[in-house]
Amino acid sequence: MNGSPSSLSALRLGRSQPAASTHEASAERRYPLGLNATGILAALSLLLVVVSVLAAGAGALPIPPGDVLAILANKIGLGTGPSADSRALQYEMVLTGIRLPRVVLGILAGAGLSVAGALMQGLFRNPLADPALIGVSSGASFGASLMIVLGSLLPGFLASAFGSFSIAIAAFVAGLIVTWIVYRIATHGAQTSVTTMLLAGIALNALCGAGTGTLVLFSNDNQLRDLTFWSLGSLGAATWTTVLVVAPLTILAIALTPRMARALNAMLLGESEAQALGIHTERLKKSVIVLSALAVGATTAVTGLIGFVGLVVPHLIRLSFGPDHRLLLPASALLGATLLVAADVLSRTLIAPSEIPIGILTALAGAPFFLWLLLRSQGGAWGGSARGGGAFAGARGSASGGKGGFTDA
Repeated sequence: MNGSPSSLSALRLGRSQPAASTHEASAERRYPLGLNATGILAALSLLLVVVSVLAAGAGALPIPPGDVLAILANKIGLGTGPSADSRALQYEMVLTGIRLPRVVLGILAGAGLSVAGALMQGLFRNPLADPALIGVSSGASFGASLMIVLGSLLPGFLASAFGSFSIAIAAFVAGLIVTWIVYRIATHGAQTSVTTMLLAGIALNALCGAGTGTLVLFSNDNQLRDLTFWSLGSLGAATWTTVLVVAPLTILAIALTPRMARALNAMLLGESEAQALGIHTERLKKSVIVLSALAVGATTAVTGLIGFVGLVVPHLIRLSFGPDHRLLLPASALLGATLLVAADVLSRTLIAPSEIPIGILTALAGAPFFLWLLLRSQGGAWGGSARGGGAFAGARGSASGGKGGFTDA
């Protein structure tokens, strides 16, 4: 039924419906707990705010949520003004100088990784897809390792120009270069093969891993410690400066993704079917790769490798609310930000004053989920089998005239 005339005609009919009818169908759709899409996004936004306030107050110096809100209100001119109390001043210094940059960086990193994961899963039409498949993570790891081990060989003027951002810059640039190589290998003429892109990504991931391992062999003790900590991921390097560097690229990538939601919905039926519906699939592939590389490259450059966020979060949203990318993309951003901020709280409080690298916690939570997905996929959870109830099942239901939410893809 995937490529049948009835499926395509149903989608064309859905696409030609008046805008009012389409919006009514969207508004009438109800998800778990009786919420519509707006209610789900509002609930996730509220959850993110609550977790962020609690995270900002958690640590060696506990700050009550009321004080966190009061300090934030003063900062934006809605409070009663700064307090002269010494404890309140201490709260403000810790909150604005240490905690808030870390929370904001966690929000940006979690949202960026999750949206990139949702984009890659939509492009590959596979819930096991991950942003690392296009090589950006392994490339960033190799670039950071190169700078950690061989950075002392840089000319003096370059070292002074880059300063403390030399590792982040090297990671970001290397991640983009590897992604570009993957894209060029997969592109022949005007066509980009998703299968070739996947295989090229696997090969270059292995090559970058070999390069990183070689650099580890030649590192000294201090360099090895830096390499290990960077490869496990952490938000410990968060400052307002790093936030301002990461924010433009991550926010840009996240802000542009909703424009691709309908095209990604059509891609769930297959590339040829999407083309028949008027989707410019080559432009879509390029946009997905560029935005994913920007979001993942920018966050990985300052946080190190944080795994499984881009895999787990989009699939949690898909399992709960369906595969419609108009809801999936913003909901993934909100839930990813919430989960990474919460994971960061655990990483710095479970064995305080020491800190657990956040990548360890995300791996401990994400790896079992990944294995569950592998087992579930063997039963056709994604491929559209009648009993799988996966994304294709929803897409086909739409194509057949059901209320799957794809009729105006």
